[in-house]
Amino acid sequence: MANSPVQLHKPTLDKDLEKLTFTEQATHFVLRSWAGVGISLVFLLITMAVADSFAVGTPGVLVIAVTAALAAYMAMNIGANDVTNNVGAAVGARAMSMGVALGIAAVFEIAGALLAGQGVAATVASGIVDPAIFPSPEAFAWAMMAALVSAALWINIATLANAPISTTHAIIGGVIGAGAAASGFHSVQWEAIAVIVVSWTVSPILGGVIAAAFLYFLKETIIYREDKIAAAKTWVPVLVALMAGAFAAFIANGGTNGFYDIPIGRALLVGLAFGIVTYFVTRPIIRRHAEGLDNRNQSLRTLFRIPLICSAALLSFAHGANDVSNAVGPLYGVVSALRPGDADNGATIPLWEMAIGAFGISLGLLLFGPRLIRIVGNQITKLNPMRAFCVALSSAVAVLTASVFAIPVSSTHIAIGAVFGVGLFREWYTRNSRRRIDYIRSRGNRVAEEEEMPANPDEMRRRYLVRRSHFMTIVSAWIVTLPVSAVLSAIIFLILNALFT
Repeated sequence: MANSPVQLHKPTLDKDLEKLTFTEQATHFVLRSWAGVGISLVFLLITMAVADSFAVGTPGVLVIAVTAALAAYMAMNIGANDVTNNVGAAVGARAMSMGVALGIAAVFEIAGALLAGQGVAATVASGIVDPAIFPSPEAFAWAMMAALVSAALWINIATLANAPISTTHAIIGGVIGAGAAASGFHSVQWEAIAVIVVSWTVSPILGGVIAAAFLYFLKETIIYREDKIAAAKTWVPVLVALMAGAFAAFIANGGTNGFYDIPIGRALLVGLAFGIVTYFVTRPIIRRHAEGLDNRNQSLRTLFRIPLICSAALLSFAHGANDVSNAVGPLYGVVSALRPGDADNGATIPLWEMAIGAFGISLGLLLFGPRLIRIVGNQITKLNPMRAFCVALSSAVAVLTASVFAIPVSSTHIAIGAVFGVGLFREWYTRNSRRRIDYIRSRGNRVAEEEEMPANPDEMRRRYLVRRSHFMTIVSAWIVTLPVSAVLSAIIFLILNALFT
């Protein structure tokens, strides 16, 4: 029987439809990418207009406007690369969707930058190199511009390469390189650099240790208890209340960019009161969510969504308070050099400068952040909501502590250190915990299957819960960031200085 025309041409038709579908998908991807670039360019133009309006009448108004645009570009790169650490663990644990994570991070990044970002930004502006040693205010302005360009370019390259690097390393390296090229190495305040470098060394270890300590607490008090749902109903509200109380105490004791400061004793009382209120609000919510849940780890994941969301929000606030300085600090330095009256008598950084950094970070996160969120959340160690909670909370504690002392730290270091800390602790605890061994013996291999880990100790010894290959890749990126940024910044400064002086 002869084939009909439809039968003869059906394979060709299917191929054409597949090509059309692929073309539509590719076109959509390209348009979406270009839309992000277009929105970014509009933001840069708005930034220049805002800077021009606030710097009107100043001889260096054009330099200030261009520096503001560079600060906005730097801020967007921070959002695309660095903010992923805040919510990557939560997304990797599937406790929240990408959209919810991006929204929470954007809102709390802005809040942290505007409310608590002054101290660290001032350190970056004048605590790394001494502006008084530079031959002229213009030379200092070129140096800060060179630092912004070099750091932003290096972060942009790292983001395109899917490498989470330290934006703090990048800007500190840029400031050092440009300062040394402009006025010699004696212009660099090496004592301050030493403190910052020590903090970079200690902070990831501290993040890992704190995260491991939190995970140990959860395993001992909730996960390996006979009635883990009852234990969770007891302890989860306490954990949320502790987070809320610590955050309230931080805000009360100077976490508002100097708008008001409450003495530490009263701030602790404020935190205690806020924590108690949070506890009584949270407890019935957790109990309601616990109704009907089976006594197993999968149920705990449901109960830990609320504290995980709170800890991710807290970490985003802490990141905004600390890392907005990487974009705003050089801008503040330029404005202060060209308009000395703005920096007299220890004046605070103007709100418009802080807003550029705050909104730039959030815009970069929303437009370009999702690709690195998946790396931090999935590719180092397997995370569930309990482990992700430990990562986010420990990172927030470490970053907020550094912000109190106006020390620019790497939130990337701390967050990834916390992820490694959780994974390495799991390896140790799985082999050595008497409570876990007894619990598995009483329950059988079902517990190990639920944890997605082997019950056989010999098999466990052959398996690692942390992917070591990522450790060396990430450490290598950290090591090269500062010298690359420094060298690139020095070259850019020499070019700018030769062109405009």
